[in-house]
This record gives sequence, C-alpha cells and structure tokens, in this order.
Amino acid sequence: MERHSRAIILHMPDVEWIRKLCLSLPDTTENIQWAEDLCFKVRGKLFTIVDLSQGTLAPVCLKCTSEKFAELLEIEDISAAPYVGRYKWVLLANSNVLAASELEALIRQSYDLVVASAPKKKAARKQTPSKRSKK
Repeated sequence: MERHSRAIILHMPDVEWIRKLCLSLPDTTENIQWAEDLCFKVRGKLFTIVDLSQGTLAPVCLKCTSEKFAELLEIEDISAAPYVGRYKWVLLANSNVLAASELEALIRQSYDLVVASAPKKKAARKQTPSKRSKK
C-alpha cells in the first residue's frame, strides 16, 4: 500500500495549467502586457497575472477577499502584490507555492470578485418586428 501511495504524482500547477483554467472561465480573454506578463481578464478587468519571464513555475498575482489576503500573507513566498496590494491582490513567488487545488480555488475566487464588479456585457438589443400596415 505504501509503495502505491508513493507512485502518486501530484500535479504541479505550471503556466499552461493556469492558462487552461483561466480560459475555461466565461468571458475570459488573455493578452501579454507590461513586457512578459500574461494577463487574464474578464470583461476587460484583470483577475490573474502570470510573469512569463520566470519560467513555467512562474509568479502569479491575483485578487482575494480581505480575510483570505490576511491568511495568505502568513505563508512563506506569498506577499502583497506590488502596486495593487492595497486592493487585496497577492503575489505568489511561483505557481507551486500552494497545492493545485488551493491555487485553483484562489483563481476562481479572483475571477468571481472581479466579475462581480466588472461592467455588465452589453445586452444584445432585442429587435421586434416593426408593425406595418397591410395594403
């Protein structure tokens, strides 16, 4: 039994794993900004940033709740994000600081927080047939 448990390999959340997760969320777009930062946005608002200059286990920046922010700052290799830390954004030194399931939960939470304050999609105008008089 012990031998079997050693054979289990935990998935390491790398850049491609983060990319697939982020792009699976509704209305998500990606682009490169600020040199080598891979940015994921929902309705034009950032929810996750990955620093591609650092390799496949890259630093990750994301938004979290006030409670989670305080909790995460207690973990080694997690800090308040430069410039946006006051808005409860954290910076993970690399994508492997937390277990994949924890990182996934944080990315989903960041998405939910940002989408809640992002501009609503413009609703498609419903076109009603014009009333024409019969001739």
